Amino acid sequence: MNILVPHARLRTALTAAALPLLLLLLPATISAQTPELVYLSNVTATSRDGAALTTVEEQTAAALDALGEQLGARGLGYENVVAMNVFLRDTRHFAAMNGIYRGYFANDPPTRATVRADLTDRDALIQISAVATPDETTIVSPSGLQSPALPYSWGIRAGDVLFIAGATSRDPETYQPVGGDVQTQTRRVFGNIGMVLEEAGMGYGDLVACKVFLDDVRLWGDMNTAYAEFVTADDPPARAAVRGGLMNPAFLVEIQCVAEQSDERRVVLREGQRRGRSPLSPAIATGERVWLSGMLARGEDARGEARNTLANLGATLEAAGLGFGDVEDVWVYLTDVRDAGAVQEVLADVMPDGAPVPTVAGLPLVGRLGVEIQMTAVQRRAGPANR
Repeated sequence: MNILVPHARLRTALTAAALPLLLLLLPATISAQTPELVYLSNVTATSRDGAALTTVEEQTAAALDALGEQLGARGLGYENVVAMNVFLRDTRHFAAMNGIYRGYFANDPPTRATVRADLTDRDALIQISAVATPDETTIVSPSGLQSPALPYSWGIRAGDVLFIAGATSRDPETYQPVGGDVQTQTRRVFGNIGMVLEEAGMGYGDLVACKVFLDDVRLWGDMNTAYAEFVTADDPPARAAVRGGLMNPAFLVEIQCVAEQSDERRVVLREGQRRGRSPLSPAIATGERVWLSGMLARGEDARGEARNTLANLGATLEAAGLGFGDVEDVWVYLTDVRDAGAVQEVLADVMPDGAPVPTVAGLPLVGRLGVEIQMTAVQRRAGPANR
């Protein structure tokens, strides 16, 4: 029997006055289009009460406590989180991280992807980004897909939006790894994603944005070949594909997706742009919300790449009738994490006041460029003054 489990909506009653000043300086971004989505980025914790935290267990607990405080300041709690991205400095910390993480998400945990990445904070062993919603949610548990042994849910639906956990090549009946080359694994990954979509009443044509984490960027071409077999040819989802260290050496690829049902779905191209050969759209609009692909551009250095990439993103937003003031989520992928400061300076120059805090991680790009930026935007109900 297929199972749809209603997700609890209890909220944690914390006040902004109780938060450290640092948390108050890092506002979450809240979407206007239903469902309301709250994005919280780059949560780390390397000290508590003046004492350094040196183990991944200590930092995981402190980072999740900080996340809880940020959620509580917005009238939300852990039960409102629908998607998590966990970045670990060392894959050997995976089991220890999960041991602590489980205590915060014991029941109906959010969807999740966990990869190894270089972190901007040299003392951090773990970095977290999250998506939460105050709206009613439903846990999506396909009966034919073995429940994960790890603390995450396969899918969570909020309104017309479905968050899908980072999927790896696992046998749906046993949860055991399915080996083979990257094409074999990509097909198995999409087979599992398809089961989550079907249980939620959706299909591959509803995918709007995906993140592909490859164990080796040289596998990109072969992955693309299999990937193209599942996404729609005319309006494939927006996408970013980078290198992310996977937690199990048996896996070559992990894919994390979002789907949204919309009668207004369309591909967004900036003026003069044509679709490339890769199976992705520059952006997918679903009414007021726009999901943009990870974009990149040549430049003399990281600052130049970032500035030119932002020009492309800005032109795409303009083609969708939006601007940088409508952006609610930003991801920055860096081949060399030491470029983070320079790229964040460019973001601060280009983005308006109140722009979201970006998720920034050292996740090497496919190709020779070093900066890739991905965004999600939604039409602000306050109107064009935000742009």
